[in-house]
Amino acid sequence: MIRSLAAHPPGRAPAKAWRRASALCLLLGLPALASGQTAYFADGYHGGVYGHYPSTFTQFMVEAMNQHPEWRLNLEIEPETWDSASTNTPEAYQAFRALAADQSTAGRIEFVNPAYGQSYLWNLSGESVIQQFEHGMRKLREHFPNAVFSTYCSEEPCFTSALPGILRSFGFTHAVLKNPNTCWGGYVRAFGGELVNWIGPDGTVIPTVPRYGIESLKPGSTWETIAAANGPGYVQAALAAGIQHPIGMCLQDAGWRWGPWLAKVGGAYAPTEYTTWRHYFEQVAVSAPTQDWRVNQEDVRVSLVWGAQVLQGIAQQVRRAETRIVQAEKLAAIAGVRARAPWPGAALDEAWRTLLLAQHHDCWIVPYNGRPNHTWADKVADWTGATLRASQESIDQSTSALVPPSPTASASDARRFVRVFNTLGIDRRALASIRLPPEGMDSPSVRDASGHEWPAQVVDAGGGNRDLIFPAAVPALGYATYALANQATKHRPGASAGAEKDGLFRLETDLYRLSLDPRHGGTITSLEARRDGHRELVDRSSPRRFNELRGYFSREHRFHSSAEASAKLELLENGPVRVRVRITGQISSNAVTQIITLVQGEARIDFSAHIDWQGNPGIGAEEPPAGDPRRQRDQKAFYDDRFKLLALFPLSFPQPHVFKNAPFDATESQLDNTFFDTWSGIKNNVIVDWVDVLDRTKHAGMALLSDHTTSYTHGAGQTLGLTLLYSGPGLWDREYRIHHATEVNYALVPHHGDWAQAGLWTAADAWHEPLITTLFLAASPEPDCSLLSIDGGGWEVPTLRQIGGALLVRLFNPTDGDRPRTLRFDGPASRVELVQLNGTVIRQLATRKDRSGRSVFELALPRLGLGTLRITP
Repeated sequence: MIRSLAAHPPGRAPAKAWRRASALCLLLGLPALASGQTAYFADGYHGGVYGHYPSTFTQFMVEAMNQHPEWRLNLEIEPETWDSASTNTPEAYQAFRALAADQSTAGRIEFVNPAYGQSYLWNLSGESVIQQFEHGMRKLREHFPNAVFSTYCSEEPCFTSALPGILRSFGFTHAVLKNPNTCWGGYVRAFGGELVNWIGPDGTVIPTVPRYGIESLKPGSTWETIAAANGPGYVQAALAAGIQHPIGMCLQDAGWRWGPWLAKVGGAYAPTEYTTWRHYFEQVAVSAPTQDWRVNQEDVRVSLVWGAQVLQGIAQQVRRAETRIVQAEKLAAIAGVRARAPWPGAALDEAWRTLLLAQHHDCWIVPYNGRPNHTWADKVADWTGATLRASQESIDQSTSALVPPSPTASASDARRFVRVFNTLGIDRRALASIRLPPEGMDSPSVRDASGHEWPAQVVDAGGGNRDLIFPAAVPALGYATYALANQATKHRPGASAGAEKDGLFRLETDLYRLSLDPRHGGTITSLEARRDGHRELVDRSSPRRFNELRGYFSREHRFHSSAEASAKLELLENGPVRVRVRITGQISSNAVTQIITLVQGEARIDFSAHIDWQGNPGIGAEEPPAGDPRRQRDQKAFYDDRFKLLALFPLSFPQPHVFKNAPFDATESQLDNTFFDTWSGIKNNVIVDWVDVLDRTKHAGMALLSDHTTSYTHGAGQTLGLTLLYSGPGLWDREYRIHHATEVNYALVPHHGDWAQAGLWTAADAWHEPLITTLFLAASPEPDCSLLSIDGGGWEVPTLRQIGGALLVRLFNPTDGDRPRTLRFDGPASRVELVQLNGTVIRQLATRKDRSGRSVFELALPRLGLGTLRITP
């Protein structure tokens, strides 16, 4: 039977009585109690107006809760759903609000995941994770002003290792790492017992119900664990493992009208009580966790159809929008302080809203679902397009506000200047690019404020346009100004490229000497680090070639490689600032175009790949034909990256160790290899921004950067690789096809030391957030500006925005320990506070003025720790 909580008043009495009896048994040496012990079940609903939430469903929940007084609901409903419900079914909406008004432990409704777009979280930027909660909680409180957010729980594997610190900062007190009934996208590693201390990378702890060590994946399923129906086998196994208060869970799809889940599935353990998670944690479960668990990202075992074009496009669009909107926010904040420009709050809020919806997990796992021309993938294109347009409009407004007004037509002393904006929290020297006017700048030179001339290069931008590129030095979160003159620049040695007598093609900068072999697809035969004794980074003994594209063409039953055919190499740019070479080759009968770019003084080497596909060749492991029952087995072709189209990078590292980043975290991989081909054997082989291979014998490494979240390959006897394409059956046996040309950008960063010493987090941010430039006329522009700087570098500023007249500065320490850093704010500050993500003040920081009038204060953050400052001018 399903026993009601009303059978006894909410409280700990039954649990305490059982504990006392069990303790007495242990004291007397008797067998521990097992049969008759109450089990618990967290039921509820998942979904919303964008996924699945019929207009009459609010009324159904009200009626079902009145019909079943023993029932409790844990809700993961898209916050915008309540906008729709309040308009379409106002009476049901008001009745539901009345049921949800009691947010105590005795209440029957708990909001367990307020994230705006129900994102997976592990596939996003850290700031996006924060904004999912920030915007979602704000929207929910518009409808449920007294909503309490104390437990985080999700129907899908919407987990990432840095969540403890984020949840705690928002006021959450507990978390759940189960997703028993919806594991298609993955699950967390089974670990521990009733409660564990989930420890985040920054050391923050949150009590958590894990996927128990005994909670196995359900035999014969590719989507459930044994906790999805609270069967006797699951509960008895939990009791035998010492779990005193076993709990199962199912967040049903909104729209299912069965009411209490266990009555629908049948066969549940008895006695079982329905409970909210808040009631379970505060009134039922053991009072304190007995185990600590430092969860790393590889404990989050997730997988999607990596390489599928539809998913690749979604991931690329989301990444572009993520990085552009934070650049827009930072520049708007600088313009607000320096130029008193109004804060474009409504526009940026709406830009975040559309981005957060594009991060919805359904976009990623069922991208083809929906009406024709209005699938999840189509909606992502619309949503991210809106975010990008709003972000660019804000950037244009901010940069316009941060340059002097245009001089009058009669001004004879006006000169052309380039203002270069840096949205990172470090002083930066990087490539700047500005579109030249069509006339009057035939041989431009670039000079800084002191009159020093900088190397410059004019490049063809296509369509008859020309760009001027030069290495600009720009202060943190600020701008620098360079003067342009129409006079020949001094000849400077720098980057160069050209064909050699041995038939190879060589690109050189002050940092690298790179050789390409046109006879084998333009693959890289040698990559020398010139400042490291010309150390060779390519494993020339490998059967695979460096930057080779290789995959298994399933209909031909064989592998094809771009190295199988010769390629044409064309020099696009030949220094002194930048060299670029275009490689035109093929893989099978499909045209491949790659561009490799090196910049003088730049550690990063950029690559782009464009593949024009002929039809829809199947690329990936072979699968049984459609309709074959074997298609429903545990083994799936789309899991097996060995057969997908990969960009390969065999490295000359005898003892490689792999590290990879995640939202506000970095993990040393414990995997022997990244390969698996079954649902029950999922490994976390996800690259969010970068994966790094470190050779500890030489204390040097190579990082691979990706322009989107996807999978990577590595393992004993296997080379580092990046997944570029998969075409074949995917989730639910849906055919994932090739629809258009493949376009992927990636980069390599050779380095000394480990990822932290090499500043890989900053390197990835710099790649995603290029310098922004604007051209203007003036007589003598004002000096350069740095709104906020951090002595010592290495810290990241995920975002900077205005809130209620104050500046909100997010800080992240990816590198060192908790030694204090000195921060300098370019302006008077009446108050500087360290605050939680929910706005609660942690403490006020002491400030002083330096000689230039800047406000100076100190802050310490733990390694991989977050901090948010509220600076009141």
